[in-house]
Amino acid sequence: MQTLVALEDILVKAIPTFILVWILYFYISRVFLGPLQQTLRKRHDATEGLRQAAEARISLAERKTAEYQEALRSNAAEIYRQQEQDRQRAIDQRAEILRQARQRAEEQISGARQQIHAEAEEAKKVLQKESAQMAQWITRAILEPSAAGPSPTAASGVNR
Repeated sequence: MQTLVALEDILVKAIPTFILVWILYFYISRVFLGPLQQTLRKRHDATEGLRQAAEARISLAERKTAEYQEALRSNAAEIYRQQEQDRQRAIDQRAEILRQARQRAEEQISGARQQIHAEAEEAKKVLQKESAQMAQWITRAILEPSAAGPSPTAASGVNR
């Protein structure tokens, strides 16, 4: 029993210490830990807000970068399309120039053929006319000396 009395005496003497520890706990919780936790919470909220703002800015920057890249691709495609149209126009112009040159060459060839054909016809007419005249001349040359009689040189037998 003495143990119980000693234990009771210890407990009775410990009650003010126990109350003092609880008062000290509440005081420290209110005066030091409360403001400290509030400050930590504010700091966390501020850093979390900054992190979220940074993520939002990064997301915005990525979106703008994607838009710029798409605009660049679109502009490049437009430039390539215009270059292709210009190239096609140049090819068409060259083809038209070539077609016109061929047409002019064909016209010149046709004109030259007609001219050659006309000249050939003219030459045929001239040859026919001249051949008729030559035939008459040859005929006269052959027939006239025999019609006039033998030539004096032929009759005398002298060869010159």
